[in-house]
Amino acid sequence: MRLNKFISETGLCSRREADELIRQQRVTLDGEIAATGAKWLEGMTVCVDGNVIKQKPQAKHKRKHVYIALNKPIGITCTTDTSVRGNIVDFVDHPERIFPIGRLDKNSEGLILLTSNGDIVNQILRAENKHEKEYLVGVNKPVNEVFLRTMARGVRIHNQVTLPCRVSRLAKYGFRIVLTQGLNRQIRLMCEALGYNVVQLRRTRIVNVKLGTLKPGAWRNLTDAELAGLLPHFSNW
Repeated sequence: MRLNKFISETGLCSRREADELIRQQRVTLDGEIAATGAKWLEGMTVCVDGNVIKQKPQAKHKRKHVYIALNKPIGITCTTDTSVRGNIVDFVDHPERIFPIGRLDKNSEGLILLTSNGDIVNQILRAENKHEKEYLVGVNKPVNEVFLRTMARGVRIHNQVTLPCRVSRLAKYGFRIVLTQGLNRQIRLMCEALGYNVVQLRRTRIVNVKLGTLKPGAWRNLTDAELAGLLPHFSNW
């Protein structure tokens, strides 16, 4: 297979990023600096910045679909429309056709899930399932107790009052919020209704899937345990 595809399948980065590593002469193939378009054959040793990378072991039961977690950077748009510059599909550059589950607006960052399995999207997004999503938020004014209590109780946006949620202060200008609904631009509009502007918004958790140490722009495959927690009644992975 092509060397960039081999590198991407180890989970290190996307094929596009692998091409850039090769162009920068940071990749060796059996001890020799790899050339753009190089091929990897079974048994060849691949190193990136001097570190050997290996194929991931095959799962006991091969999945039918792709499920990945991406740390979406600011500026990437959660759309499958490839005519949109900076669309998430081209950014991930996955070898299979995938699409995002829900969205994060262009100016927000953090955890978003993508899949090739259209059957699970509604199950994850369905409001009555009350799946938790956790965010860290920075605002332009000091966070006070009135703000925290009002946010937790519910704020009128989109001609409705948001569902009660958990909110806690993190710093003078920052707070953590856990939502169980996903109205369009919900956190930003809730803050604006109370006279605050969001200056930073990062999603760190969706149900049991955590952002953890995943670097901005990087993605990884979900584990079997994460899928089981995310979709406890779904087995057709």
